[in-house]
Amino acid sequence: MKKSHLKTLFSICAFGLLTVPNASAQIQNADVLNAPIDISKDFQNYLNTFYFADELASFDPATGKGTIKYLRYNYKTRQAFNNMMMKPDVEKANEFPTTEYAEYPVLPFEIQFVSDRTVRIKTTSGPQFHPQKESLMLVDGVAPNHPELWKYAKIEGGHSYTSKHGRVEILTKPWHVKIYDEKGKLLTSTLHDTDFKNTYTPTLPFSYVRRNSDYSRSMGAAFSLEPDEKIFGCGESFTQFNKRGSKVVLWTDDANGIQNETMYKPIPFYMSSRGYGVFMHHSTPITVDFGKYFSSANEMYIGDDEADLFFFIGEPKDILDQYTNLTGKAAMPPLWSFGFWMSRITYFSEKEGREVARDLRKYKIPTDVIHFDTGWFDVDWRNNYEFAKSRFPDATKMMADLKKDGFQVCLWQLPYFTPKNTLFPEIMDKNLAVRDKKGNLPYEDAVLDFSNPETITWYQGKLKKLFDEGVAVFKVDFGEAAPPDGIYHSGRTGFYEHNLYPLRYNKAVAEITQKEKGYTLIWARSTWAGSQRYPLHWGGDSETTNGAMSAELRGGLSLGLSGFSFWSHDVGGFATKSPENIYRRWTPFGMLTSHVRSHGEPPREPWLYSKDFLEGFRKADNMRYELMPYIYAQAKESSQKGLPMMRALFVEYPNDPGAWLVDNQYLFGSSMLVAPLFEEVEERDVYLPEGTWIDYQTKKVYHAGWHKIKAGEIPIIVLVKDGTAIPHIGLAQSTKDMDWSKLTLKVFASDKTTSATAKVFLPEGDAVQEIKVNKTGNNFEVTANPLNGKTIFKTEWAK
Repeated sequence: MKKSHLKTLFSICAFGLLTVPNASAQIQNADVLNAPIDISKDFQNYLNTFYFADELASFDPATGKGTIKYLRYNYKTRQAFNNMMMKPDVEKANEFPTTEYAEYPVLPFEIQFVSDRTVRIKTTSGPQFHPQKESLMLVDGVAPNHPELWKYAKIEGGHSYTSKHGRVEILTKPWHVKIYDEKGKLLTSTLHDTDFKNTYTPTLPFSYVRRNSDYSRSMGAAFSLEPDEKIFGCGESFTQFNKRGSKVVLWTDDANGIQNETMYKPIPFYMSSRGYGVFMHHSTPITVDFGKYFSSANEMYIGDDEADLFFFIGEPKDILDQYTNLTGKAAMPPLWSFGFWMSRITYFSEKEGREVARDLRKYKIPTDVIHFDTGWFDVDWRNNYEFAKSRFPDATKMMADLKKDGFQVCLWQLPYFTPKNTLFPEIMDKNLAVRDKKGNLPYEDAVLDFSNPETITWYQGKLKKLFDEGVAVFKVDFGEAAPPDGIYHSGRTGFYEHNLYPLRYNKAVAEITQKEKGYTLIWARSTWAGSQRYPLHWGGDSETTNGAMSAELRGGLSLGLSGFSFWSHDVGGFATKSPENIYRRWTPFGMLTSHVRSHGEPPREPWLYSKDFLEGFRKADNMRYELMPYIYAQAKESSQKGLPMMRALFVEYPNDPGAWLVDNQYLFGSSMLVAPLFEEVEERDVYLPEGTWIDYQTKKVYHAGWHKIKAGEIPIIVLVKDGTAIPHIGLAQSTKDMDWSKLTLKVFASDKTTSATAKVFLPEGDAVQEIKVNKTGNNFEVTANPLNGKTIFKTEWAK
């Protein structure tokens, strides 16, 4: 993480060059170093040339391959009184010799069928002389093609393919690709120039742009948006939850907070309330206009000179399952990672670390991880993978002692090396850093080039040494500043590598962790598509305000709708000392997300606040630790199905229109509904989907619809779905000391409910087990125990 006085150091200027007290963060939308690239501007530049997809010139139904004829357009201007109009108009060729270049090019088009729910559409704006054989974003490097799952038919004006879940039509002239569900409802369609004949608003159809500045090309994939359609996803977006009416720039950025439009974790994937999802299989900058400019047009402006789009048909769970089948599902993290992580910026010594561990146990704050942030080196922030001997006289023994007491150790590091770093000469001598066009460094710092296998070997060797000393997990900080104009070992520029950088970075750390420790776990800030395979990620440098707390939830929900099962955030906010009233309400919110860490400007330790705060913090933490069997089983199921632990209501209730409108509450797993308090109040409005719900704290019963609900003793509202048995475990100060042989099933059931189900996954188990209980008299009894001999269940009717 970063201190406020170092924001400019890492975000604007050459790293290590400045140390300016009270420096400002990067100004958004300014043309400065690493500012996000908005590709849409090239599609609005009247100096450029545009090519509109017009008709299907050829097509082979057996292979799904064909060609599209494109017509050439330029923007033309016309003055209407005191208003200058600008719209595209057909243009003649301007190349010389006229015999050598196509005026109306005919270019490749292809359709593939990944599964019976997944359709792949590929177009290109020109010949591809350097195609990528394997994609880092795809879990197997390549996507499967199963045309046998779709039945072909010739139809009037084109071609049709049908599976049990949907239908695709390819129309010849005007060229359209139309996607339907199994009931025949049109989900979305490519847009042709003729689709805009009924409007004066100049809108681009499916097309590509050729820049007059350098003749480079980018695709503009235009698809229809229907009335009332809502759009979700695009990564960890902190702005409006529903992206309809927004323009989203997908460019990995050090957002310097969580209340602006840029993202640490952009993901080129979104889903629609209409029943489909889209994965834009590219690493270039992408800008998507979800009906902001023209309400019925979804304009995907892709920096790449080809468009490679995957469409997934189904409800949200189907879409997430299909998307994560393609790009990878999250590995299941170790049990201890689900415990509480204690941190601040920063603990500077072995003495401080041992004191914090002692006080956590003294004040009975259940904890599993102690994190050392930027201060474990000789010079703060100067990452050289060496504990400062003057402050950590025996780091190996410290970590061994902490582990005996149930604490794992996490260490901060980053992939940037200032010129004063002792490793800088070695990195340069071994050519492990990104270069510029001349072969020098793009910045004053060396940025590790993770597209170079030798860099990965060198880097992982540094981490291995620390693993050998006793480190359990690394914080994978930064990663958003890969040079856009840099030259990478892959042979590509940062235009293609910048967004891939977090994925390469995440992968490098996760794989050495798996090799050395036997589990996949990181604590990372930046991502791209595929990063969900390497959990886990946290929400960046949040402000310590009510607004930031609510923005954090929107970001987490959006990331969960982008294929990420596991996510955390800095409880209480990061940027300044957390005000006690905000920290008090933020704590249970953090305790009811997949992973939980207190971190930021000191103090963070709960005993350094008031006695009432300490007691409240302990109660929320105790609640989490007692809920560990529920959390652990939901985590396992989420990792298997590509579902988020913290999920939007409509993931579980897609047929409830109200569920698509709520962004200030969530489902924690499948059965617990959580509504944090974002203001200093004791009650709030809560929307409940269909069925009956029971308050986890007060045991009051509610039915579907809106209710004003008062929080319980712990300042948060939590409800459990009727007919759910929530497994609890005896309280322990560390997951290491938990006794999984004895669990209590707290049955949340209304008076008319006669049975309930619990999901349990044991630490040494191989599958999630369902435990069923039936009502007998004034209690419920286990009717079948598939874990007989491993776990004894006690039942309690929570009423």
